[in-house]
Amino acid sequence: MKTIVLLASIAVLWPGGLDAEQVAVRHTEGLVHGFLTLRNTAGVSLADGELLQAARGDQVTSRLVFHFKDGSLLDETAVFSQRGHFQLITDHLVQKGPTFPRPLEMTIDRASGRVTVRYTDDDGEPKVADERMELPADLANGMILTLLKNVGATPPASVSMVATTPKPRLVKLGLSVAGEDRFMTGGSARKATHYVVKVEIGGVAGLVAPLVGKQPPDSHVWVLGGEAPAFVKSEGPMFLGGDPWRIELVSPVWPKTTGK
Repeated sequence: MKTIVLLASIAVLWPGGLDAEQVAVRHTEGLVHGFLTLRNTAGVSLADGELLQAARGDQVTSRLVFHFKDGSLLDETAVFSQRGHFQLITDHLVQKGPTFPRPLEMTIDRASGRVTVRYTDDDGEPKVADERMELPADLANGMILTLLKNVGATPPASVSMVATTPKPRLVKLGLSVAGEDRFMTGGSARKATHYVVKVEIGGVAGLVAPLVGKQPPDSHVWVLGGEAPAFVKSEGPMFLGGDPWRIELVSPVWPKTTGK
């Protein structure tokens, strides 16, 4: 559910050379088919989504897709291993339609370090950025929600991501715990751990300003803990310069029947 996917789109430049702290596998991923809704902060529905996930051995394929009411599409598929530590293998992100200021398609192959971004420039011309990068072991594209289900109360200080501006750049996202927040399921009260995902500008604010004009807002993710951690909700931008949006789980709604 990758930020969230999605978080890479709001990130900024970060200098390389920092140690990568991989997240240990505490809870193995398996078969999942979840239904999601995407709303703005005013509660207006923007898109319907799904999370589809399957595991073969220690390799997991996770796809997050949102179909927007205006015909736009956000579709990200991450393939990662869960042998002791989570490690990204490949990631494929598509953003297109009127919702997104700049249509793009990004593919990442972590082992080879190849990152390809296909996008449309301000003049409507198709462009391709094909880069070879040193991609660290803690690369988290398409995996943020999975990682946060496994870190408990002590997440790593940061994880790496490839952002598009629109050319690919390696960035750092700081992780921290803001506490626990209450929510309800039916008549039962529960608590979710509230994680904050922060874009770390550090000493490169001068380089960032032309890209975003200001500090991007933090993103927030809520995870129900316990023996089977579960994603509950997230709030944050889903592309560079975008407004914060909210992702939540939804349940099926059955049509009313007559005569019963």
